[in-house]
Amino acid sequence: MLLFCAVQGTYSPRRTTLPEIDDSLLIRVGEDDRDAFEELYRKSGRAVYAFALSLLKNPDDTQDIVQETFLKIRGAAHLYRPMGKPMAWILTIARNLCNSRLRQSALSVEDCKMEDSLQFSYVTDPTDRLVLESALRILGEEERQILLLHCVAGMKHREIAQDLGMPLSTVLSRYNRSLKKLRNHLTAQGVLS
Repeated sequence: MLLFCAVQGTYSPRRTTLPEIDDSLLIRVGEDDRDAFEELYRKSGRAVYAFALSLLKNPDDTQDIVQETFLKIRGAAHLYRPMGKPMAWILTIARNLCNSRLRQSALSVEDCKMEDSLQFSYVTDPTDRLVLESALRILGEEERQILLLHCVAGMKHREIAQDLGMPLSTVLSRYNRSLKKLRNHLTAQGVLS
């Protein structure tokens, strides 16, 4: 119900901070530390899923990209140079894989079609699924990214701004604009009153 409540304005999405991902964790992954790799997946898997879903708009492709992202991370972590922004590095890998997937299938983001019965592994509430499907259809790419990273992955706006390289004010305005668009769309559909 997080997405639905966020759109209604009756509930703020998760305010808990994501577990901290620091440079040392990626360095340990680069040293073939399996425990570090599992920890990295636990800490960042939701954010990678939400980010990839915002680009691909297809849950099946998204799951494939999440898996490919972590395989790439495991294979390239030894090349990672500490910069203080490991999540930005991870999301860059995910973005590149998403763009490659879109090019290979010769689809633009606007041409992607949604199936009637989507399976979102991180969104189990049926009402949230409805809101998510609407978000994927009507929001622009950056609006989807910000909304999904905040509501599905639980990232704070300041973390999103840092990881996407945007000013915090831009992230906040796009988040609020996306909620307003969804609210108007769901009201017109009779989902909200």
